Amino acid sequence: MKSKRLLLILTGLVIGLIINSCKKNTQSPIHSLFTGGTWQLTSLLVTYYTGNQSDSTVTLPVPCTENFTFNADNTCTYTNFDCITQTSPAAAWSLTGDQLYLQTNVVCKDTVSGSVVSTTPFSYASIQNLGQFSLVLWTGDIQPNYSLTAKRKIYQYGFVRQKVNGVD
Repeated sequence: MKSKRLLLILTGLVIGLIINSCKKNTQSPIHSLFTGGTWQLTSLLVTYYTGNQSDSTVTLPVPCTENFTFNADNTCTYTNFDCITQTSPAAAWSLTGDQLYLQTNVVCKDTVSGSVVSTTPFSYASIQNLGQFSLVLWTGDIQPNYSLTAKRKIYQYGFVRQKVNGVD
């Protein structure tokens, strides 16, 4: 009787080891939030700093539909950046090891001083908020070390996740 019980326990243990040794999905919950749909730009703030003191904040209008789309294969596109009719070529995106920063080489056309130039606006963006329906990215002069007298400009992009085929 004891040998049957021992055999049953060993069989259960072997089955448990086999189940736990199966390949796990390496996609993190944060990765899943990024790729859960298209993100539409809803707000854009520019804050001017001297050192770590805020001098002023300007709210810029968002007069057109701009969308950021992250794909599960770690590519992304941006449409209508700076309200210029465009869809960027697919570009790579990744998160830093601590998952606090987004890195992407998406190239967009931008208007600077009346001229259209190519820019990589999200090459290194601090993730300030990420939820099921909202994403806030900071770009610009976000480096951690700066002079207390240095002038800095930080762009805050606020996105809302769009429904896909009427489903959240």
